[in-house]
Amino acid sequence: MLEIIVPATTANIGPGFDTLGLALNLYNKFYITEIENGLEITGCDDDYKNENNLIYTSMQYFYNKVKPDKIPTGVKIDICTNIPLGRGLGSSATCIIAGVIAANILSDSNLSKKEILNIATEIEGHPDNIAPALFGNMIVSLYENNEVYYNVLDIPDELIFCAIIPDFELSTSLARSVLPSEIPHKDGVYNISRVSLLISSLINKNFDLIKIACHDKLHQIYRSPLIENYNDIVSKLYNLESIGVFLSGSGPTIMSIVLNDNYTFSDSIKSFLLTLNNTWEIKILKCDKQGTKVNII
Repeated sequence: MLEIIVPATTANIGPGFDTLGLALNLYNKFYITEIENGLEITGCDDDYKNENNLIYTSMQYFYNKVKPDKIPTGVKIDICTNIPLGRGLGSSATCIIAGVIAANILSDSNLSKKEILNIATEIEGHPDNIAPALFGNMIVSLYENNEVYYNVLDIPDELIFCAIIPDFELSTSLARSVLPSEIPHKDGVYNISRVSLLISSLINKNFDLIKIACHDKLHQIYRSPLIENYNDIVSKLYNLESIGVFLSGSGPTIMSIVLNDNYTFSDSIKSFLLTLNNTWEIKILKCDKQGTKVNII
C-alpha cells in the first residue's frame, strides 16, 4: 500500500498571479493499493466514487502519456481529507499529485520529480499549486512550451500563515470569469513592482514591507466583491498587526501573515469573525518545507 501525503497550498500570495505558491502544514492523505481488478474508492462523497474521480483520472492521464509496460488492472483508493474543498487551498492539486505519483510507482516507471511536476501541471493547467505541494516551501514558477520552470524560496520561520476559511465555496470557474481579458499597462507595472518587493522582502526578512508588497491589481480587486465582508475582514486583520493579507488562490479563503510572537492575534480575530453573517474557521499554519511524502506500508 502506498501512503501519499500532500500539503495544502496557497497560491498567488497577492501580486504573484499564477506564479507564486506556498505549501502549508495541512495535509490530505491518500492510501492507494493495487488490487486484482476494478476500482474501489472510499473516504469521499458518493459523487466522486467512480472513474471521474480526479485521483483516478490523473492516474489514467499518466498511463496514457507515459505508456508504461505495466499498468495495474485494479486499484483501491482510500482518501483522508483535511483540506477543505473549493476554498482556494489547493485540494485539487493534492489529488492530481497523488494520482500521478501512484501511477508512477505502481507502473514501475521511475520518473523523476521534475517529470512528475510536468505531468501534474499538464493536468492542472498551471504550476502555482502543484509545484509547492510537490516540493514544499514557496515556489516561483512558470509554464512554457509544456515545461515548468521553477525556483524555491525558503520561507522564514518567524512567519505564521492564518487561513480564514468561510463556510461557502467559490468555484474557480466563477473566480476566473470575473477577471478582465486585458489590463492597463500601469496595472502590469504595479504588480511587477509588488511581486519583486515581496520576494526580496521575504529573502531579506524585511517584514515591514510585506503589507505593501501584497497589494494587487490583477485579480483580488475583481474577486474580492464575491466574498461577503472581505474588506471588513482585511481591515480588521491589519488592525490586529497582520504584516500581510491576501486572497488564497482564487478564494474564498483569506490568508493573513503574522509574526510568531503575535500571541493575541488568534483569539482577537476569532471574536471579530463571530460578529459576521457567515461562519469562518481559523487555521493557524506554518510553511511546509518538505512537500509531498510517500511511504510504502
